[in-house]
Amino acid sequence: MNASKSTGTLKLPPKPQKPVRAISAPVPAGRQSAKAPTPAHAPPKTPQKIRQAKPAPAPRPVPAAPVGDRLAKRVAAMVPCSRSEAEQYIEGGWVQVNDTVIEEPQFRIQNQKITIDANASLIDLASITLLLHKPADWVDGTEESLAKLNRQARRAHFDDARTLLAAANHMPKDPAGIRLLQRHFKQLTASVPLENAASGLVVFTQDWRIQRKLTEELSSMEHEVIVDVQGAVSPQALHLLNRTLDSDESLPQVKVSINSTTPERSRLRFAIKGSHRGLIAHLCERAKLEILDMRRIRLGRVALSDLPVGQWRYLAPHEKF
Repeated sequence: MNASKSTGTLKLPPKPQKPVRAISAPVPAGRQSAKAPTPAHAPPKTPQKIRQAKPAPAPRPVPAAPVGDRLAKRVAAMVPCSRSEAEQYIEGGWVQVNDTVIEEPQFRIQNQKITIDANASLIDLASITLLLHKPADWVDGTEESLAKLNRQARRAHFDDARTLLAAANHMPKDPAGIRLLQRHFKQLTASVPLENAASGLVVFTQDWRIQRKLTEELSSMEHEVIVDVQGAVSPQALHLLNRTLDSDESLPQVKVSINSTTPERSRLRFAIKGSHRGLIAHLCERAKLEILDMRRIRLGRVALSDLPVGQWRYLAPHEKF
C-alpha cells in the first residue's frame, strides 16, 4: 500500500442525544389542573350510571269552591238579625233544614227548605252543667289529674272521663228535661278531682258561677264517699278512723260510720269537708283496712242518685250545690 495515498477516515454515526427531562415549574396552590395525568397502570374507569330524571310531581288538586251560602247568612236574612245572633239561633237548635235540626252555622245551604221555630229565643241559651258517673280506673278529666300523668302514661292509652260526654251516654229519661244540643259539650270545666281508682260523681260545667262555687267554697262543702273494705270493721278501727284531728292537725275533720258489715266485707260512709286526694286511703291504711271499692255519691247537696256508671245527666234547675 502506498504511503502517499491518504487513508480514508471512518465516520461513525452520531450518538443519539439523551432526552432532557423537562423540569416543570411548581404550580401555585389553587391553580392546579383539574385533570391529573392517568398513570399507565391505573385500571380503566367504570362508566358512570346515567341518572334518570325524576318525574315531575303531579299537580295538587285544587279544592272545589264551597257551594251555596252558610246557613247563618240565610237565617240572618230571614229573621232578620245579625250574623252572630243567627249563629246562636242555629246552635240553640231552633233551625231546621228540610225538617232536620242543624246546629252548625257553617252548614252550606242551596235550595233546601229552612224553618225557624216559632218559639225560638236567645234567652234560653243558659250555660249548663253535666253530672257524670265516672267508672273506676278512669281519669276524671280535670286539669289537675291530667297534669299529674307522667310522660309514659300520656304516651300510653288511658281512659279519659271526658270521652264519655256524648249523646250516646246520656241517661235515658233524664229528669232535668233539657234538650240535648251539641253546644252542651263545649267549654266544659271539671273542678273537683276524684281518685282514678274510685268511681262516682264528677261535675262538668259551663256556668262560671258553679265553677267558682266548686273552687272557692270547696273546703266547706261536704263530700260523701262510700268505701267497701275487706272483712269486718272493729269498734277500735272505727274509732281510729274518726280521730283524724288527734293524729294530725293538718287533716280535715272526717265523719265515718258503718252502713253494713259482714265477716267478708264491710261498707263505710265517709263525710269529708273538701276534696283531699289520698285521704281515705291513708286513713284506711292506718286502721289496717283493705279498700275494695270507693264511690263518691254526693257533692254538697247534689247526689249521684240512680245515675248508671258511664252515663251522664243534666243538673236540674232546682238542684243546688
